[in-house]
Amino acid sequence: MSPRTNDDEAGERPVSTGGDGASALSAPEADPTRSEAGPAGSEAGPAGSEAGAAESETGQARSETEPAASQAEPVAGGADPAVAETAAVVSESCSFASGTDQRVAAVRRVAATGRRWRAVQLGSCAALLAVALTGGAIAVGAARDGGPAVAAASTAVDPGVLGSGNLDASITALQVHLRSQPRDFGSWATLGLAYVEQARTKGDPARYPQAEKALKRALDLSPGNDQALAGRAALAAARHDFKDALTYADQALKQNPYSERALSSRIDALVELGRYAEADKAARTADTRKPGVPVFTRYAYVHELRGDVTTARRVLKQALDAATSPGDVAYVAAQLGQLAWNQGDYDSALTYYARALAADENYLPALEGRARAQAASGDRDEAIKGLETVVSRYPLPGPLVELGELYEARGAAGDRARAHDQYALVDAWIALARANGVNADLDTALAAADHGDKASALRAARAEWARRHTVHTADALAWALHVNGRDKEALPYARRATATGYRSAAFRYHRGMIELATGHTKDGRTSLKAALKLNPGFSPLGAAQARKALEAAQ
Repeated sequence: MSPRTNDDEAGERPVSTGGDGASALSAPEADPTRSEAGPAGSEAGPAGSEAGAAESETGQARSETEPAASQAEPVAGGADPAVAETAAVVSESCSFASGTDQRVAAVRRVAATGRRWRAVQLGSCAALLAVALTGGAIAVGAARDGGPAVAAASTAVDPGVLGSGNLDASITALQVHLRSQPRDFGSWATLGLAYVEQARTKGDPARYPQAEKALKRALDLSPGNDQALAGRAALAAARHDFKDALTYADQALKQNPYSERALSSRIDALVELGRYAEADKAARTADTRKPGVPVFTRYAYVHELRGDVTTARRVLKQALDAATSPGDVAYVAAQLGQLAWNQGDYDSALTYYARALAADENYLPALEGRARAQAASGDRDEAIKGLETVVSRYPLPGPLVELGELYEARGAAGDRARAHDQYALVDAWIALARANGVNADLDTALAAADHGDKASALRAARAEWARRHTVHTADALAWALHVNGRDKEALPYARRATATGYRSAAFRYHRGMIELATGHTKDGRTSLKAALKLNPGFSPLGAAQARKALEAAQ
């Protein structure tokens, strides 16, 4: 599973109702003296001024399976032009849920092309992956723009409308409502938030332009409304534009200091900007104003980043006790599984992932996490089967790289080619993400450093470091410098990545390899031993390389 910073990273922290409202601070913290370490609306226009714009934004392509309802309610010459705009916007996603079989088939076609997609061909591969993700409803034209480039950041879905557990059905209901009530700004805001959530759960960044359109419509109808501003914060975070996410969250909180969505997005933005002390303060503020599952999970992650695993675990357990909806149970249980896996406690991790999947058998992070725990426990065949299922549904960078490395580690006939296919799919997903306004530099740096163009990895890592200074960006830059033979430059970043106390075996492995390469042999052995002691199965390939390097350095 990708680090919880972007996206998959800051990834998947839903906003929903939950629990008894007890504060995350209600139990004493493990170490109250711990230092806070860490790197230092528009005017409303005519209702129909953008009629049909959403149609042109995502192109004219439509799936053959698009429901007839998406063509319903043609607008007569004298009808309210807002209805025309509504019809254009809401029809775009009607074909989305029907494309599952096409999606799987297209992913397999993409994988079959392997590494031949380089250079100019990558654009067409991204378009094919777009078809895989949406069953044909994405505009190929969007890929021409090549916008700034991830992991799905925090989500902010209205629990009253979208908490039923069937997101596609909830979106359809909103679409129907907006056809008859096109000036309902609250429903436009909720629809925008729903598209952000759909992008996360479907692994489809092409939902983001639709979310932007719906949220803009909400603000046109009601400038400054806090629900739409909080939605813009969630969208910006999902696209890894964390400065804008913070700006929109602050604007929303000026309108409504108790907005759960805005409080949560503000914590996420501060975390992803590396402003950990401020994130801790924001989490405490949110906990006093709106205690519940969304705030608990963020509060826990802030403490995990500072190495306070005891408090993180306690608060996540409290969140799990407070969770009532299947989605909340699946999310929090998967977070507990990830926390356990990070500490090398694979039995506990598998137990929590099982609980998550009991609540939602299709929950992607739990399926991915279970496969990683299985691999670390020595059950590689089951891990490969599990990840093959994951990437056939949602070809995201984290599971694609993990599956590729498992193929390489297994080394059976054809496994090297299979691994290369997975790494090529990462390139295609990144191209698609960039085309839809997602900053994918961290994804690029992490994947390309080990399995792609090393020079591209370094360029992407430098670009991401210029935007934000987090432990994850410090680690990515350190490793990209290392694989490019620039170890003296890499060492300060590797040390910075581990300075907050965040317990990551991968970070310690990277630091150890860089220390050995710079002649700090004793320190290198210490770091590699710490990585393998913390989580001996942290990576199918990295763990083996760590053992080999440690043995050679004795």
